[in-house]
Amino acid sequence: MKIGAHVSAAGGVATSIDRAVEIGAECVQIFASGPQSWAFKPLSEDQIIAFREQSDRHGIGPNFLHGIYLVNLGSPDVAHLNRSRGALVNYLEAAHQIRAEGVIFHSGSHKGAGFPAVFKQTVERLSEVLEASPEESKLIIENCAGMGNQIGASFGEIGQILRGLTSPRVKVCLDTQHCFAAGYDVATREGLERTLDEFEKEIGLEHLVAVHANDSKIPFGGGVDRHENIGEGNIGISGFENIIAHQAFREIPFLLEVPGTERSGPDRLNVDRLKEMRTRLTEQ
Repeated sequence: MKIGAHVSAAGGVATSIDRAVEIGAECVQIFASGPQSWAFKPLSEDQIIAFREQSDRHGIGPNFLHGIYLVNLGSPDVAHLNRSRGALVNYLEAAHQIRAEGVIFHSGSHKGAGFPAVFKQTVERLSEVLEASPEESKLIIENCAGMGNQIGASFGEIGQILRGLTSPRVKVCLDTQHCFAAGYDVATREGLERTLDEFEKEIGLEHLVAVHANDSKIPFGGGVDRHENIGEGNIGISGFENIIAHQAFREIPFLLEVPGTERSGPDRLNVDRLKEMRTRLTEQ
């Protein structure tokens, strides 16, 4: 189990590796462009080479890109759907270039129409994304907290998308805070077992390739996406001890997306908290 974090790529994607080393992260997640903008500038050859060399030198990986927040596969606007498809294709190409595992992304919102109403167009657009992007790059669906009529708050919806696509490139990232907010009790041992039983039934644990390790500002079932530092939220230290110790996660990279003690993003304190748990609970 690698313990990593989402870090800034300001100044070029290769700079993210230095930031990872600074906080002790063993793998990284980054944006390849502004997360709230459709604008995308292809990565320069210098940055691609530098990222590869730096990650190899420091042993940082597996690494991931996180898709922009504007992607919405449930939009009724054809132009928005086309932009979403293009954004995912651009990111999958960038992931291929820097040898990242793939792109973790949010599927968007059905805008009140209901998941069945947008299922077909979601699968069609993602099929087009897969067709237009490098075969080595994984398309990784992240579960969501459920606010705003989001697609993929339930494992059942994610499983339907996977079965609709039938591609070995489509994988899943499990976000602990999103699970907790959406009504999956990952904070208790019994609740975690029920959660993983449902994940196995609806999706299959073989499709899990990453965990977003985030505590929750929101109480259980609150349905809102609000992250907190490890041990300082409603999942708590005991909750993360249960998660870290579970056999299902033994070889899955953990990526922190917490606010940090200075509220400037994941930091060494949060990385070290998870590393200490890993040492104590999984390396006995």
